Amino acid sequence: MGRPCPPAADPGGCVVTSETRVLLVDDQPLLRAGFRMVLDAQEGIDVVGEAGDGLEGVRETERLAPDVVLMDIRMPGVDGVEATRRIVDAGLPSKVLVLTTFDLDEYAFAALRAGASGFLLKDVPPDQLVAAIRSVASGDAVVAPRVTRSLLDALVPQLPPAAQPARDEALASLTDREREVLLLVARGLSNAEIAEQLVVGETTVKSHVSRILDKLGLRDRVQAVVLAYESGLVQPGRDQQP
Repeated sequence: MGRPCPPAADPGGCVVTSETRVLLVDDQPLLRAGFRMVLDAQEGIDVVGEAGDGLEGVRETERLAPDVVLMDIRMPGVDGVEATRRIVDAGLPSKVLVLTTFDLDEYAFAALRAGASGFLLKDVPPDQLVAAIRSVASGDAVVAPRVTRSLLDALVPQLPPAAQPARDEALASLTDREREVLLLVARGLSNAEIAEQLVVGETTVKSHVSRILDKLGLRDRVQAVVLAYESGLVQPGRDQQP
């Protein structure tokens, strides 16, 4: 992916590679070993480190600067939600992909709210795991968008809204077309599907999405979906995809 060298490294000695660099964070060594075995067999993916808890995961993210952190949610001490929050709040560029046991898990929603780029079930098939990591590393962060929507539909009504006065102001700055694109993103449509529905080019949609993320101060599309729900632009159970 051509990542920058880790902050602690000597720039003169770094070698920039095109591989997707992955950090595994899970308190169960056997699970880490299983994920490593799957990922090490994939061309273009390099497992650069492991951590056994959230605190160590944050430290290793700072040290290794991976493209993607594959993060377990439920761990003793600093869990995956708090670890994700610390990584995002520190401004680290690494994307977090969280692992959960249940698809409708309040911890998964909390991780998305904290800044995770998506979530996967722990029993995800190997090919889907690899595709999700590559998707997040590429910046698309489209990880089972319709599953993410199902999670938000189920859990948003049960949780207190996040305080976002600055983002409410930012939402008002969106153009009508940008607001339309945001709604379609929140409904789980891909760039290609949005382009087809709006009868525009996919490159145009990508430009709209990029401006939306910039105006709203968001890391990726999943964050845009969360914001659309939390701000009330999308009502749980409504605004279904045509």
